[in-house]
Amino acid sequence: MRPRVRVTTARESAARDQAAIAAGTPSAVLMSRAGEGAARCITRRFATLLIHPVAVFAGSGNNGGDGWVVARELARRGAAVRVIPAGDPRTPDATAARAEALATPGVSVAADTGEARLVVDALLGTGSSGPPRDAIRDAIAAVRGARARGAVIVSLDLPSGLDPDSGDAAHTVRADLTITFGTLKRGLLMARGAAGAIIVIDIGLSAEEGRGTSPSLVTGAWVRERIPSIAAEAHKGTRRKLAIVGGQAGMAGATILAARAAMRSGIGMVRLVVARDNIPVVQAAEPYALAAAWPVRDEDTRDAVADWADVVLLGPGLGDSPESRAVAERVLTTWRGPVVIDADGLNVFKGDAARLGALLAGRAALLTPHAAEFGRLTGSGTAAALADRFDAGAALARTTGAVVLLKGVPTVITNPVGDRWVSAAGTPALAAAGSGDLLGGIAATLLAQVGEPFVAGAAAAWAHGRAAELAGAGRPARGVTLAEVERAISDVWRFDEPECEPPVLVELPAAAGDAGYR
Repeated sequence: MRPRVRVTTARESAARDQAAIAAGTPSAVLMSRAGEGAARCITRRFATLLIHPVAVFAGSGNNGGDGWVVARELARRGAAVRVIPAGDPRTPDATAARAEALATPGVSVAADTGEARLVVDALLGTGSSGPPRDAIRDAIAAVRGARARGAVIVSLDLPSGLDPDSGDAAHTVRADLTITFGTLKRGLLMARGAAGAIIVIDIGLSAEEGRGTSPSLVTGAWVRERIPSIAAEAHKGTRRKLAIVGGQAGMAGATILAARAAMRSGIGMVRLVVARDNIPVVQAAEPYALAAAWPVRDEDTRDAVADWADVVLLGPGLGDSPESRAVAERVLTTWRGPVVIDADGLNVFKGDAARLGALLAGRAALLTPHAAEFGRLTGSGTAAALADRFDAGAALARTTGAVVLLKGVPTVITNPVGDRWVSAAGTPALAAAGSGDLLGGIAATLLAQVGEPFVAGAAAAWAHGRAAELAGAGRPARGVTLAEVERAISDVWRFDEPECEPPVLVELPAAAGDAGYR
């Protein structure tokens, strides 16, 4: 079994390297594994470009040392490699890597990229901070110039100049591919447009994977292991029943989208509980779903929801009004089972997360806000949620006793004791109205069938993002509609991602919204 891929800050990444060194793996061995693994990935992906000269920009730190190892390994594979140093190596490992590279036929030192069609950026890694200066600044400008001329850019560990924690890309190289080592740095997931496709290389940190509290990346293999198959003798009852409460006047579409996503995720029955005037609308649009009016008494709630459903999705199109709040409180008071709360189901409790927690009362619950909804519910504002994406959910999860799925790039799922999963699946096609309703339908279905909101939330986030990737299939995100994403949900459950070849731990496609590599 492959080790989990941890998502780390720069400090956490350095600590894991140091732990591996302290456990007996020399730092030079880690550097060799990184450079050799990167060279293998480059050879597999860009073999046709290696018939032309390759340029490697090498900084003075250990990231530059990784670059010297890549230069050596590509030359051993027959490539002519021009290394453009941005300063002399200042660590023993980088110095040794340079000496070995320069002793390898095919490696030379140059002042510029020449006619290189493949450029390796090994200028700055996770140890850098602040705007690039002097020779590094000039080298980054040269890498940018090479990209503008049509060269493919491969960055090692990080695109140089990218902040590894915040994802600030104001001064960075824009890569077509980033090959990162041991762990997946937070900044890469927050600046996907700068990182391009991302490959995580195993450099032997797996023995240290249990150390610390860094969140783990959700993968298709992880989801496949945790989502139960549908038995051959299944019937609609064993596949579970979902009540979706929302759909005020003029907003019936949100419940319809959620219902369709649930059906494409394997739910057995759906009931749409909507404003009375919307009953004919939802029944005409989704004939496979039942329909009922918003409850105005507790006995209505028991009839429509509590005595029927296995799980409730509260919020799609519910509206933010006193009537909406009354419906939400009535449902949460009468229904005591598992619940997913999204959109207006959260907005009606803005600034009152403690009351929501009291109503949830420790049940299996999943909250799925985007940053603005999170900011309203907690009173912290949108900017705070965006700035603290990886850690913001912990306080809300403790307050409400629920799992918090903070949607965005990336999506972070946090449980009440502070454990976290991160989903990096998805494309900009999901940045459209109605996308969260699809996620809600997937999440509610998985909660009904798995029973554990932490697992259901992480799996749903991955499935939602994977549907967007399948729907796009290399096309520009501008032309991909949510209708296509919704249809692609059915194909997610094939789990047909190709297996990664060692030393690759995980591979993430480019998510910049363009059509991919040039």
